[in-house]
Amino acid sequence: MALAFSSHGTRWQHLNDWLFEHRELWQPTPFTDPAPVWTRRWPELARQLAGFSDADCEFFENDPVAMAGTLSRLLPALGDLHKLTILPLLSDNPAAHALALPEVRARDMPGRKRLQSGAFAAAVRPLHAPVVDWCCGKGHLARTLFPICDQAVTGYEWDPALVADGNRLARKFGDTVTVCRQDVMADDLRLGYDVHVVALHACGDLHRQLIRQAARQKLPRVSIAPCCFHLSSSPGYQPLSDNSRQWKNALQLKTSDLKLAVEETVTAPARVRNQVQKFSQWRLGFDGLQRALRGVDDYLPVPSHPASVARGDFRQFCTWAAGKKQLTLPENIDYAAWEDYGVQRLAQARRQELVRHLFRRPLELWLVLDYATFLEERGYQVRLGTFCDRQLTPRNLLIDAALPGRS
Repeated sequence: MALAFSSHGTRWQHLNDWLFEHRELWQPTPFTDPAPVWTRRWPELARQLAGFSDADCEFFENDPVAMAGTLSRLLPALGDLHKLTILPLLSDNPAAHALALPEVRARDMPGRKRLQSGAFAAAVRPLHAPVVDWCCGKGHLARTLFPICDQAVTGYEWDPALVADGNRLARKFGDTVTVCRQDVMADDLRLGYDVHVVALHACGDLHRQLIRQAARQKLPRVSIAPCCFHLSSSPGYQPLSDNSRQWKNALQLKTSDLKLAVEETVTAPARVRNQVQKFSQWRLGFDGLQRALRGVDDYLPVPSHPASVARGDFRQFCTWAAGKKQLTLPENIDYAAWEDYGVQRLAQARRQELVRHLFRRPLELWLVLDYATFLEERGYQVRLGTFCDRQLTPRNLLIDAALPGRS
């Protein structure tokens, strides 16, 4: 059952206070900190997590609400997770599949993107105004919307290669869609009095620019599924709405916090998961080794490794990482022991991260509610919900804002 809120702003306030109260559970990073502060404050919670099997971890990683229910015996406030984050589905699945481009017309389009675009189209119809697809890439969403739009559809994209591909695809299939090269971050961009701007997974500053431009130019309607909140020229997040900026104990989110909001992904193939696990174990094995050698109990980040290192073994990885950090490795290192240490540390971090992962969706919703409140404050009526199931994309939140009398 959802809690009753008088506005998106009041919902944001409730969520902000809940996140603020539990910030020591989600701000520390178990991958870099073997003993987060909460493990000392709630030792029974730490013991319960340590007892989880790999199967338990996999189940709870895919069902945070069940995880919150399991841990609510120790932390009763976690039982509020579902009520704080539940949202309506703004489109029905049969319509979503019906509106997706047929596969024969979507050969350049990844399967998930095809279905995501169909679900987005189902959630925002009917479309009566000229449509602008913001940061459109090859115009896949624009081409999906064209059959249900009774006016022109235009795409804005900065990459000239994508612009050319998008127009080629539109011509090939006879779609009345035009992809234009446009820097959407330009302050002098004018979108037109009557356009409906849509954005499916525009990142960070790109979707925030659209929100500001929509309000500034009083666009009649804007529909946004935001993504990658951390991609920004700013080091942290500055709330958009007056409500958020003025609220006592408003969260001050760093880039690492913004990354947590989008860490959830659709399950990758087994080969990719195994590779990620191996490299994570190597990084933690090296981390334990460097702490011992330096006598400094701090995580030492190393850059992304090249393919040549990935094809080697743990010893070669340590040699490469030590070189990157100007660290001399002695001859008598027991690499097998440190590699095993990495295996154990990753198992520990995975279990501790389960607590942190409970806060991914609340943080994402905190951000999106700030956007919705900003638009509400400027006269928009805002629908907020999901446009598809999280298995299709965890970035399934949709803001659909319209100015009364204009849309």
